[in-house]
Amino acid sequence: MAKIMAMIGRKIGMTQVFDSLGQAVPVTVLEVGPCTVLQKKYQEKEGYNAVQLGFGKRPLNRLNMPEAGHVRKANVGHGFYVIKEVKVDNPDDFTPGAELTLNDLELREIVDIIGTTKGKGFQGTVKRHGFSRGRMGHGSKHHREMGSIGQSAYPSRIIKGKRMPGRMGGNRITVKNCMVIDVRPEDNVLLVKGPVPGARNGTVVVRCK
Repeated sequence: MAKIMAMIGRKIGMTQVFDSLGQAVPVTVLEVGPCTVLQKKYQEKEGYNAVQLGFGKRPLNRLNMPEAGHVRKANVGHGFYVIKEVKVDNPDDFTPGAELTLNDLELREIVDIIGTTKGKGFQGTVKRHGFSRGRMGHGSKHHREMGSIGQSAYPSRIIKGKRMPGRMGGNRITVKNCMVIDVRPEDNVLLVKGPVPGARNGTVVVRCK
């Protein structure tokens, strides 16, 4: 089976390791794989070459009928919590139902990590954009309000892109050029230097350069 350029995993947490010089290096521990090949997609039919991977075993009785039928087509006896597609050069190099591990990932010294940032909910401009607050004295009636947001006569509307309160976090972020510190295929564990987006147990995609 050919090597694959990206795999699904989850963020376990952060810790530190010591390099050869005895210096502490902050690392994020990622559980990468095992991933199961569920479907192949071709340029002639779908418009791109890719394979569909499943990560995180889920009992069949927790799936609805379309989901259960989809995994049974790949001769897999369980479902998955996460299903994503990964582009490949030749889908015929992969077999539906085959299990991919860290040994099947074309790892190099530098990888990209794709994840979803922590959701903060609806926030005001002070937290969301770093606006300064007003005076906190009893006479002040402007503590954390945003202030003027538009004009009275022309153009008599709020300009698009105005920084205002709204939903904060929960965005798909790609951290590029993360350095691989250690690879432990027997434990499906990958250690990368520095932080990656998301909370503990959050889904990530490790993409090789």
